[in-house]
Amino acid sequence: MPYVDGFVLAVPKDKIEQYKEMARLGAEVWMEHGALSYVECIGDDVPYGELTSFPRAVQAKDDEVVVFSWITYESRAKRDEIQAKAMADPRMNQYDHSNTPFDGKRMIFGGFESFLAR
Repeated sequence: MPYVDGFVLAVPKDKIEQYKEMARLGAEVWMEHGALSYVECIGDDVPYGELTSFPRAVQAKDDEVVVFSWITYESRAKRDEIQAKAMADPRMNQYDHSNTPFDGKRMIFGGFESFLAR
């Protein structure tokens, strides 16, 4: 079963193209270093719930869209190895906390062990 890194974040609508550019670079880097898949999705039907929801979770503002992403790996060990290589890749040096097209403090992320995949 694949190991999965999942991400939910809010991107300002006027920075979507900049985010897509960053995501394309991330996909290229992670796949070259051994990720099995790299998926980025822009919210299309993401209602603001009364108690919980994707927008609430990332404190999305009216001018932001929710992005849901995941990367798959053979195992947790492979994830750790690939992530270290990807983060050390010089192509990723152009992005740091000061120039990403989203507020990283509101990003939710985590690693998940699969128990069902079809």
